[in-house]
Amino acid sequence: MDHDHVREVDPAVADALEGEVDRQRSTLQMIASENHVSEAVVDAQGSVLTNKYAEGYPGSRYYGGCEYADEVEELAIERATELFGAEHVNVQPHSGTQANQAVYFAMLEPGDKILSLDLNHGGHLSHGHPANFVGQLYEVEQYEVDPETGYLDYEGLAEHAEEFEPDVIVSGYSAYPREIEWERIQEAADSVGAYHLADIAHITGLVAAGVHPSPVGIADFVTGSTHKTIRSGRGGIVMCDEEYADDIDSAVFPGGQGGPLMHNVAGKAVGFKEALEPEFEEYAEQTVANAEALGERLAENGFSLVSGGTDNHLVLVDLRESHPDTSGGDAEEALEEAGIVLNGNTVPGETRSPFDPSGIRAGTPALTTRGFDEDDCRTVADLITRVIDDPEDESVLEEVRAEVADLCEANPLYE
Repeated sequence: MDHDHVREVDPAVADALEGEVDRQRSTLQMIASENHVSEAVVDAQGSVLTNKYAEGYPGSRYYGGCEYADEVEELAIERATELFGAEHVNVQPHSGTQANQAVYFAMLEPGDKILSLDLNHGGHLSHGHPANFVGQLYEVEQYEVDPETGYLDYEGLAEHAEEFEPDVIVSGYSAYPREIEWERIQEAADSVGAYHLADIAHITGLVAAGVHPSPVGIADFVTGSTHKTIRSGRGGIVMCDEEYADDIDSAVFPGGQGGPLMHNVAGKAVGFKEALEPEFEEYAEQTVANAEALGERLAENGFSLVSGGTDNHLVLVDLRESHPDTSGGDAEEALEEAGIVLNGNTVPGETRSPFDPSGIRAGTPALTTRGFDEDDCRTVADLITRVIDDPEDESVLEEVRAEVADLCEANPLYE
């Protein structure tokens, strides 16, 4: 990638950018919330639209000179509408968290009640964790997965809703490896007169491609990130029925943020166009197949998988049974040294600190983008196993680094 203009002005930043390109090329990116966008999306996000303020919405801006900003945002909206079948789409949120913010601001008053999945069980900070503003502004209680199976406890969720009487039930998760039965959560919400917010941040691309059931048309609100499994410009999205459109738009702007990041909206538009191509469905199917292969081989190698496997793009490994003396943080650090980048993650029934948890989360979106197939992912599972079995053995780390380099060379990125 060309950073010549940056190098002329700021060699230190140019060095960092080139280092990051090399890091991505030469290591395996397995953080489940990361991907590699196309060079077209990179170009769009680095475009001169970064210069343009465009508060408001297409056709109704607070500044002049927005004809091209309008064109780009309208394209992003039209393409998202086609991808997801939503009645109304807002593509301006700066992130998935701010997309969730918009729904809370639009539909709730401070002190209202939110029922969401516990963070240790696969939930997300923006769903009501006390460290996040949501947990400070609203009354939050949390449901859990079944500790025996690792699957969502839908009956327990419904019973909790009857007792708590929430104003919003949040579904969609950051570390849940199974398909989500949106209808069952909608039934729980309907039974207590609550709104249902489905946050598909992790599975946006899988939903767009039809390889995971969609909550659009079931949940009242659907939010998501646009830079994970869908490989579009970094940011967020809100989808809803037309009856909530004005409330959501007002909550995004001026309620929660100012001018949209129009260069990121351009990246979203380009990525959505790519996701409408037939090849994207093949990509999403391969992402899931790769995660299944990765999980199956890890299980064969003696690891315990939360829920016993995966239906989507990630696997969640509980290290307590197979490697009781190795924390998720230890594993993350050793694997990164060997060229495999993933994250330590809390698991249901967590007994360690969330800063040094008992599990690891591994995803396949980025590997699949660079061309990995099931056999490659089985090889990666074996490499992960070798590192976690001997996380302090420098010779093992060196051998794995060499094999990672071979895999990267066979599946080049940003040539």
